[in-house]
Amino acid sequence: MANDLISRRALLGGAAGFAGLAAMPALAQDGSTEFNVPVSSSVRNNVSSFRMLQWQDYFDNTRGGAILVDITSRALHYWSEDQSIYRLYPTSVPLSEDLTRRGRTEVVQKVVNPSWRPTPAMKLRNPEWPDVVEGGAKDNPLGTRALYLSWTYYRIHGTHDTRKIGRRSSNGCVGLYNEHIEDLFEMARVGTQVLLI
Repeated sequence: MANDLISRRALLGGAAGFAGLAAMPALAQDGSTEFNVPVSSSVRNNVSSFRMLQWQDYFDNTRGGAILVDITSRALHYWSEDQSIYRLYPTSVPLSEDLTRRGRTEVVQKVVNPSWRPTPAMKLRNPEWPDVVEGGAKDNPLGTRALYLSWTYYRIHGTHDTRKIGRRSSNGCVGLYNEHIEDLFEMARVGTQVLLI
């Protein structure tokens, strides 16, 4: 009986600890491991498994800041120009390899409450989709903020559908929780270098 009690306590304690880890938000590193961006508890099951990376493995410098999107681990890494800020965010990634683009690009525009328009290829696959969803609408696939990349139709943006994060669920873009894109939006600037691997 005593062994059963200990086993149940260990199991419940481990489950509670795991649930706490799964709900962790973006990682802020300024010499610490403080987690400081809230994520709603309703999205716990979609957090990707990922690890911190070093910018030197992917960029020659951090001039203008650097964003690395790892499609495999479904994570976005951000380093500030002076490297005093590091963030690690779970993301959604493209549904399939034919929708995935890899390589170097940069942020060319920042938009608050962006309007969404399906690409011509999306309209062919889904003719019932609307031609536009205005910015600020609850069903807007771009969420509350968007970083437009130099590649036509590619964005790093928020989403109101939190089930998508941590999954292959986009038509090519990289999606973040709205809280996370708002955090990244404040730090990234036009000209921030971006690498998708």
